[in-house]
Amino acid sequence: MADHKNIAMSVLEAVGGPGNVTVATNCMTRLRLTLKDNGLADTEQIKKIPGVLGAQFSGTQLQVIIGPAVTKVLDEFVAASGVARGEAVDENLDAPAEKFAWTPANIGNAIMDYLSGSMTQLIPLFMAGGLFRTIAVVLGPQLFGLIAEDSATYQFLYTSLYEASYYFLPIYLGYAAAKKLGASMPLGMLLGGILIAPSIVSAAAAEGGGTISVYGIPTAAANYSQTVLPIIISMPVLAFVERRIRKIMPDALQAVFTPFATMVITTPIALLLLAPLGNTIGTFLGDALFGLADMGGLGLLLVMAILGAFWQLFVTAGMHMPIILVAIVQIVERGYDPYFLVSTNCAMFAVWGCAIGAFLRIKNKEEKGLALGHVAAAILGGVTEPALFGVVLRWRRTMLGMFVGGFVGAVLSGILGVTCYMAGGGTNFMIILNYLQGGMSNLVIALVGLLTALVLGAIVTFLFGFTKEELAELSVK
Repeated sequence: MADHKNIAMSVLEAVGGPGNVTVATNCMTRLRLTLKDNGLADTEQIKKIPGVLGAQFSGTQLQVIIGPAVTKVLDEFVAASGVARGEAVDENLDAPAEKFAWTPANIGNAIMDYLSGSMTQLIPLFMAGGLFRTIAVVLGPQLFGLIAEDSATYQFLYTSLYEASYYFLPIYLGYAAAKKLGASMPLGMLLGGILIAPSIVSAAAAEGGGTISVYGIPTAAANYSQTVLPIIISMPVLAFVERRIRKIMPDALQAVFTPFATMVITTPIALLLLAPLGNTIGTFLGDALFGLADMGGLGLLLVMAILGAFWQLFVTAGMHMPIILVAIVQIVERGYDPYFLVSTNCAMFAVWGCAIGAFLRIKNKEEKGLALGHVAAAILGGVTEPALFGVVLRWRRTMLGMFVGGFVGAVLSGILGVTCYMAGGGTNFMIILNYLQGGMSNLVIALVGLLTALVLGAIVTFLFGFTKEELAELSVK
C-alpha cells in the first residue's frame, strides 16, 4: 500500500517547501499545485517519488499524477504544508502584491484554474447524484423490471435523490467557488440560494414569463436551478466586493455589516446582469453543441474522431479541462452528452488496449509484468496514466494503437448514437454506469464502441507498436 504521507512530504520537499505553495487542490487523479516560484519545483525529482506516476506544468499549475489515492495524498500534503485545501495561503500584507500580467495566456490560465478548481470539488456530488438515477433505471422497467416506474421507490431514487443533487447546484457551486476564490463560503451559498429562491422560481414559471423587482428595478425572472454559469460568473464579483468592504469596515462592525453590505451590493449585480448573462451563455453553448449533435453528418463525426484519437494527448498537455467542463455543464443542465464524453471514454479504452497489446507482445518478464500492472491499474483501479506514460509515451509507435482505436471507437459510437448520462460513474470498468440511464440498448451500443477501441488499440499495438530494435531489447528474458 502506498505511503500517502511519504508521497506528500516528498512532493512538498521537491516543490521548494511549504513557503513556496499558495494553492493545493486535486482532480480525479492529480494533485494540482500553484506555486510562488515555479523554478523551485524539480519535476524530474517528483517523477522518481514512489507512488507518483508523473508530473508536469499545465499553464502556471503544477500537476502531480497520483491516481485514485490523490485525495489521501492531498490530505497529508495539506497537513504537512499548512495550506488550506483549495485556498491561497495568507500572504504578508505588508509585502507588495505580485503584479498580474494581463496577457491572454495568463487570463486564460486564471479563468481555467478558477473553473476547474470550483467544478472538480463537486465531482463526488455528480457521481453520487447520477448513480441514484442509474440505480432506479437498473431496477426499473428499462432493465430488470424489479420495480414499477410509478412506484414510490423508483420516484425516490430517480427524482427525489437526483433532484437533491442537481436542483440546488447553484448553492453547492457557490460554496465551492467561494472556497476557490478565498471568499466567505456561507455568502457563496447564500448567493446561490438567492438565485433559486422559491419566489423567483415561481415568478419564472408564470405564464408568459414573470418579472421580479430588484430594489425597484423590474427584471425578467429566471429559474437558475440546476445551472452552472450564473453562479460561477457571479462569484468573482462577490469575492471582490467582500474584500473591499472588509478593508474599510471597522473591526467592531465586521461580523454583521461586512456580510450584509457584501450581499446588498452583489445581489442586484447578480440578478440584473451576471446571472442572466450566464444563463444566456449556457443556453447558447448548449444549443450550439447539441445542434451539432442533432445535425449529425461528417461534422459531428469529425469532432468525435479528433477527440477519440487525440484526447489523451490533450490530457498530457493539460488542455483537457475546457472540454470536460463543457461536458459536465451540459450533463448537469440537459441530462445527457451525446459525443464529448462518449468520444473521450473511447480514447481511454484505446489506451487500455495499447497496454494489453504491449503485454502480449513483450517477452521480457519484468517489462511484461509492468505492462500487466498498467492494465490492472487502468481497468480495475481507473488510473490510465501508468498505461499512458509507461507504454504509449515510452514506446512512441504504440501511439498508433491509441490513435486508431480511439478514432474508430468514437466514430462508431457516433454512428450508433451512443449517449452518456453521467459525468462520474468511475474511470475504470465501472464507466459503463455512465450509459445505463439510456436503457439496455444504449448500454449495448456503448460497449460496442468502447470494446472496439480497446481491441483495435491492442491489435495495432501488437502488430505495429514496436521497432525491431525495441523488440530485440524487450525479448531478453
